[in-house]
Amino acid sequence: MACAGPASGRQRVSMQEHMAIDVSPGPIRPIRLISDYFPHFYPFLEPVLHAPDRQAMLAPAIHSAPQLQPNPEPEGDSDDSTALGTLEFTLLFDADNSALHCTAHCAKGLKPPAAGSVDTYVKANLLPGASKVRASQLRTRTVRGTKEPVWEETLTYHGFTCQDAGRKTLRLCVCEDSRLRRRRRAPPLGELRVPLRKLVPNRARSFDICLEKQRLTKRPKSQDTARGMSLYEEEEMEAEVFGEERGRILLSLCYSSERGGLLVGVLRCAHLAPMDANGYSDPFVCLFLHPSSGKKSKYKTSVRRKTLNPEFNEEFFYAGHREELAQKALLVSVWDYDLGTADDFIGGVQLSGRASGERLRHWLECLGHCDHRLELWHLLDSVPPQLGD
Repeated sequence: MACAGPASGRQRVSMQEHMAIDVSPGPIRPIRLISDYFPHFYPFLEPVLHAPDRQAMLAPAIHSAPQLQPNPEPEGDSDDSTALGTLEFTLLFDADNSALHCTAHCAKGLKPPAAGSVDTYVKANLLPGASKVRASQLRTRTVRGTKEPVWEETLTYHGFTCQDAGRKTLRLCVCEDSRLRRRRRAPPLGELRVPLRKLVPNRARSFDICLEKQRLTKRPKSQDTARGMSLYEEEEMEAEVFGEERGRILLSLCYSSERGGLLVGVLRCAHLAPMDANGYSDPFVCLFLHPSSGKKSKYKTSVRRKTLNPEFNEEFFYAGHREELAQKALLVSVWDYDLGTADDFIGGVQLSGRASGERLRHWLECLGHCDHRLELWHLLDSVPPQLGD
């Protein structure tokens, strides 16, 4: 179609503008000038002078056209995530006490699968973590009967170090508590993941993030549907990349010049691997100073029932000079107590002059400075400590 130029007195209209239609209730009619909808649609065209009455002529069409609203991009997924609601929380990495504090404030705009009220709680996991999900899982209380729950509850991960912050991710899930309404276990209402390397030690950071759909992954072929199991499960395969974690233990060492021996404190454990069918363990700690000199060299703490984060706060004493202790090794092992059967080994650690890393530093600093108490977290090995010659 030929278009006349401005000199002929007729307005220049392109073929695209001529064929464009306005989708609105009522009869379909052509849009006279699509540039009024998208001013930057044809940057190659010459500017056109509108007549004074052009706005009045286009008023019905513009009124029926959809109005574009500003849509700030949230931190998270796009349309699917915004439909699931948002979660407000605060993270604080307490480097002095080796702890990660997560305060769940509230959720807004939740979309439960069923109509009506919903009973919700927040579940937290550190990824990658132990081989079993429950080992690093914490949860808040349940808030009943609302789609905008307020928790204001702090979840604390003890034994969280700078190395963990550099490689771990915190996953938060908003879940429906089906037990209160006697329903089947439902998938989370939404989840989000925060790389913890973004945190600055000893500085709190607040978040308001859109929830996403639960991430699913295929099972390995060896665990396929041969036994009728589902092809999908919660994505915990990150733990396989860094190896299986058995938990960690907080020990304090101090050489007492007054008593002439080594004071070993077993303070607490964190994120232990569950060994019982109920998803927990009944842990206790054994200490053994090797080689034995005939005196008391073995100690055992009391048993803590049904927990993966036990607190012991028990102290034991090994007599001997620092030169003698420097030639020995302290073997620490964590066990799950079983009544009537053999106890299950959870993990262990060895502190000696032949160790490496933090274990060696902990041992040497203790024996090198009298009356100086040093507390350090140690990762547990999946194999029992081996006795040297």
